[in-house]
Amino acid sequence: MIELRPFEKLGRFDNDWLSARYHFSFASYFDPARTGFGPLRVWNDDRIKPRGGFAPHGHRDMEIITYIRRGAVTHEDHLGNRGRTEAGDVQVMSAGAGIVHSEYNLEAEPTELFQIWIEPAAEGLKPRWGTRSFPSDLRAGRFVVLASGRSTHHGSEALPIHQDAALLCASAEAGSKLTHALEPGRRAYLVAPRGRISVNGIAAKARDGLAIANELRLEIGIEEESEIVLVDLP
Repeated sequence: MIELRPFEKLGRFDNDWLSARYHFSFASYFDPARTGFGPLRVWNDDRIKPRGGFAPHGHRDMEIITYIRRGAVTHEDHLGNRGRTEAGDVQVMSAGAGIVHSEYNLEAEPTELFQIWIEPAAEGLKPRWGTRSFPSDLRAGRFVVLASGRSTHHGSEALPIHQDAALLCASAEAGSKLTHALEPGRRAYLVAPRGRISVNGIAAKARDGLAIANELRLEIGIEEESEIVLVDLP
């Protein structure tokens, strides 16, 4: 089963500094058919104008992964963490028992990012934050694990999360193919932030979502130069 969720039909929010598109119900956007996908609760496609951002606010019991597509974002939290994550790189915040943080675009250009929220396997854990760079040449023509809580990825460079899930990314040239195997009973959510692809024969353009279940192997055709972000979920 592969369900295409076209970009133009996603939930939306716009104000003077933020243009957001919601793959799942979020804030004032509610669709009873899209309240999550397994432990995946949020996939937001955000564009933040220069000097705009999210003022200090709190979270708890959520694994929040931010994938930067363009520009950079600067994080600061009440634990004393402060850092800048730029295009192609990832930050993970495990909100755990509670964390207060802010995120701003302090750059001269817009920042574009995916914010992905995954429910943790346990509540009340110690909060933490981390960021990591992943050179673009490592993901050329193959999937690289950027964040994971899966036992099969222990010892990798991936940022840790508290769930049996993994965030992967790849880039590929037009005419090439990628594959990803799903274990029985697992599912995936996939978005190509740029390019045009097909997944097991289902065509998708840039920023469309694909909700995937009951598929053991994903055959991804690259119709034009593309970047692909995929979450492998229980």
